[in-house]
Amino acid sequence: MADIAFYHLMRMPLDQALPKLLDRVLSTGGRALLLAGSEERVAALDAALWVSQDPDWLPHGTKASGHAAMQPIWLTTEDEPAPNGARFLVLVDGAESRRLAEYDRVLDLFDGQDPEAVAAARRRWSAAKAAGHGLSYWQQGDRGWEKKA
Repeated sequence: MADIAFYHLMRMPLDQALPKLLDRVLSTGGRALLLAGSEERVAALDAALWVSQDPDWLPHGTKASGHAAMQPIWLTTEDEPAPNGARFLVLVDGAESRRLAEYDRVLDLFDGQDPEAVAAARRRWSAAKAAGHGLSYWQQGDRGWEKKA
């Protein structure tokens, strides 16, 4: 079973919060697969990661850039076995995976300003709990991420 951490975005948008979380994955020697809801979102996040200032370098790729096996961070819309050997799965835009158990850790990021996204995250939490995954809940606060559950 995977450890699934839900990240409730309250103070900054995904494209600003994501680089620091991915940097933490890389700092552990980990690799990540990011599963997004659309190709447009993959392209937008790809661009955002290239111009990130903190951290200023996040090696990553997409289907458009190719060479998945060589990328520490792979951005995709396809729920398939991690082509880059990732043990971390990052879910954005309400993306869901049937492969949660294939990962050591799953980061589920959702927009706290969007009632539909919050409701969908609650449904994903309930399903993950019923499946026996380990769960934690993090919310953006004044000092960064605060563990709430």
